[in-house]
Parts: sequence; structure tokens; C-alpha cells
Amino acid sequence: MTELAVDFGSELPASWTVAAIKEVVEISPKLDVSKLNDDHLVHFVPMAAVAEDFGGLDSSLLRPMREVRKGYTAFSEGDVLFAKITPCMENGKGAIVPKLPHIHAFGSTEFHVLRPGGAIADKWLAYYISQPDFRRVARQNMTGTAGQLRVPATWLSSAGLPLPPRAEQTRIVEKLEELLSGLDAGVAELKAAQRKLAQYRQSLLKAAMEGALTVDWRATHGKPQETGAELLRRILSGRRARWEQKQLAKFAEQGKTPAKGWQAKYPEPTTPKVDDLSTLPDGWTWANVDQLSPDDLANGRSVPTAEVGAKVLRLTAVRGGKIDLSEWKYGAWSEEEAKPFAVTEGDLLVVRGNGSLALVGRAGLVGKVPDQVAYPDTLIRLRTIETVVRSAWMSLNWNSELSRNHLEKRARTSAGIYKISQPDIVSVRVPVPPLAEQDRILAEFDTHMKQIGSVEAALDAALKQATAQRKNLLKAAFAGHLVPQDPSDEPANELLARLRATREADGSGGKTIKRGRKAKETA
Repeated sequence: MTELAVDFGSELPASWTVAAIKEVVEISPKLDVSKLNDDHLVHFVPMAAVAEDFGGLDSSLLRPMREVRKGYTAFSEGDVLFAKITPCMENGKGAIVPKLPHIHAFGSTEFHVLRPGGAIADKWLAYYISQPDFRRVARQNMTGTAGQLRVPATWLSSAGLPLPPRAEQTRIVEKLEELLSGLDAGVAELKAAQRKLAQYRQSLLKAAMEGALTVDWRATHGKPQETGAELLRRILSGRRARWEQKQLAKFAEQGKTPAKGWQAKYPEPTTPKVDDLSTLPDGWTWANVDQLSPDDLANGRSVPTAEVGAKVLRLTAVRGGKIDLSEWKYGAWSEEEAKPFAVTEGDLLVVRGNGSLALVGRAGLVGKVPDQVAYPDTLIRLRTIETVVRSAWMSLNWNSELSRNHLEKRARTSAGIYKISQPDIVSVRVPVPPLAEQDRILAEFDTHMKQIGSVEAALDAALKQATAQRKNLLKAAFAGHLVPQDPSDEPANELLARLRATREADGSGGKTIKRGRKAKETA
């Protein structure tokens, strides 16, 4: 006997049965387009046009037959699409094909096309295979190589699904959609609130970086002890002094007298272009990383993973603007070898490369470091002088729209990986307020972010609860608990037996009954 692909933990009603999908569905049905000429327009549905979590599809794209006649999957109105390849399948890429003004449609070969017969409603089938639990079982039965895993048609066709009487399917779907519509409306409101929070966070960040967050504070605190321009002059003076000390040490080590005019060889830092930037408040100034991090911009070191050795961070340690120091592995080097690359509190570690443009150049701020841990070559370390620019201020600036646009424009791509380097980082522009105002802004921003975090946590909890409610509704639907059974309905096993007899009589063998007027009449 066919077993359910998903166990619902209870016995099915007496009028129900369990059927293999192939008994009630035609898989990969043929679409006769032989009479269509090459100029005939048809709908084209690539994988990108199908939403995740069975959220529907966009069939607005049209192509002439000559472009799709070969190498694409054909389907029609009422068919159910189910992505076969990872990760699209796991993400729930699938849909019921809606009414098609141009009748015929073609799409990705990575879709299984399921055409319901007279024994099953298209929505009953779609709701069943869209369940996360069904996709989880499908994932366990995938075949192929990593990155190219697919759900085989043999497994999908043999997977069991619960089959109520045909009329009951309609009643259950109607009740299910009534309940889900209210739930989905609530989810839409929660997601809209999440988007507004994200927008508020960005506007808050913009206000912080432009000084709008401390307008009232500046009005009551008067002239700063040291302006941003004065802070910058101090750090530039210190930078030159350190360079001169290093050069004199080199002369002494070599036993040489400093050459005449040696100080003129000092490499002046670049200055930021500011004509395209907004006007800063009084007491602020523009600088760049080249000026603010003069000596401590450094790439990490590549080191093989080992069973024992010194700790080295994983790239996954960069998370939410911070460094998770628990995300480390052992590297094949000694504690002494790793020491020059050890992170300290206040370091900003910047991601050198990522497959996502939105993630390359992202940075994490290092907090308190209980034990030595080094950073790898996938990260670049940036240090500031805390008495001039707080590391937390630099971290805040790193998430601003100005910095993100700067880094994303300079990212280069190779083999699908976006990369940045030190020259891209040193030219990042940074607004520099007085130290006291930096501290005030950071405190204000932190207070607002804690409030945002509380709201986000509540929204996340509500969304998780909605997901659980949706799962429970589907479970109740497919276990026969959502609506009462009607004794006058034709039992599902009798319907299946009648359909099998019809197939044998008309010589269609093991194929399911085609969708159409006659199939609907037999239901």
C-alpha cells in the first residue's frame, strides 16, 4: 500500500485513501504546439519569475515560439509547477499556473510539471506539495552532485498523498483559504512593519552621520573643546611623527646619517573629495580612512585548518556589525606566529570578498577579547586612534549609505565573487565630529537601536507563531480535521477504482485521466 510522504500523526477518515501522486496526476505532460508558427507569442516563465513559498508566478514575459520550441518545459493553465533543483525546491519555488491569455507557456527545465486529473483538485495538490514538511522529505530523496541535486521524477510520482472524496477536497480548500487569508493578511502587516523598521533604522543612521540626531545637544553645549578639524590635525601630526621615528630608527640600524631632505619623502595621506558631500554641522570635518587609520590597515593571513594550533576566526564571525569571537577554528600555526594577527578590542574587521555584493566590505567591530584569536586573509583589519575617532563611530559610518555605495562601486568580481582591497578602503570618507559629540551620538543611537531591537524581536516572534499556525492548519486539512465528512460523498477509494477501470477500458494503461470536461464530469 502507498504510504504518505508526510506523516500527520493520526488515521485518515474512512472515506479517504492514500494515493501515489502518479495515480491522480500526470507528470511532465506533453503540450502539442506543432501547429504554432515560429512567430506565435507564448508565455515565458524562468525560475526567477516564480516566487518562493508558493507565492505565485509572473507570466507577463512573452517570447516567440522559435526561441522556446526546444530546450524548455511546456505547461498550461491549471498545471502545478514544482521546482526540482536545490535550493529552489527547498525555498518553495512553485505555483499553480494561472489563466494564460496566450494559452501556451514555457519555462525552466528545472520544473516538474504536474497536471491534476479528475480525482484531485489543483489547489489540493499545490497546498500539499508546498508544505515545508513535504519539501523536507523531497530534500532527503534528492539525487545528483552537490549544487546540482534534484528531486527525481521517480520519487515524486511514487510519493503518497492523502486523497479525500473529490467534493470534500473542494470544501476543505475553501475553508483552508478562508482561514489562511486572515493569517496571510496578518503576516503581510507584520512584514510591512519590518520594512518600516528597516527604513527607520536607515533614517536614524543618516541622522546620526549628518548630525541631525544631536542638533539640540549642540545648542546647549556650546563650542567643543576640540573640533573635528583639530582632531584631524592632531592625528595627521602624530602620523608624520611616527613615520619620522621609524625612518630615524632605520638610519640608526644601518649606521647611516640621515640624508639631507629625507623628511620631504614623507608619503602624505590622500585627502577626501568633498564637493559632492553634504555640508556638515559646525565643528565637524570630513576625513578619509587613509588619514584616520594611518598605521594599522592590514590584511590577515591565510592559514590551513588544523586539528590543533592557534585560533583563527571564520568569515562567519562577521555578523550584524559585530565580531562573534566564538566563530573560530584551529589554524596550522603557533600562538607566536598568530600573534601579529591577533585581534584587539575596537578592531574593525572588513570582509574582503563575498558572493553577494551587499555583503562584500561589510565589517564587524571586535568587543572584549578573553583569549588570543587571529583574523584570516579573508578579512582586513582597520584600527583607529580612540582619542581622535571612536572605533564605534567608524563602525557606524561603515553601515551608512555613503560608505556602502563607495565600496559597492569599487568591488570587482571574479568567478562570481565580489572583492575589495585596501585602496578601496582607504578612500572611504568619514565625517568627524568632536569627541564629546561622537560619544553622545553613539549613546543616542544605541538607545534607539535597543528599542528597535525589542520591536523586531516581537515581530519575529509573531511571524514564527504565524508560521506555526499555518503549519497546523495544513496539518488539520490533510488529516481530515478541518471540515466534517459528508456521508453522501463518493469515497475516494471507489473513485480511484472507477478511474483505474476507465483507464484500462480506454487503453491508457497506467496514465492518469487527462484534465478536461469528461474528467471533471467523472468527479
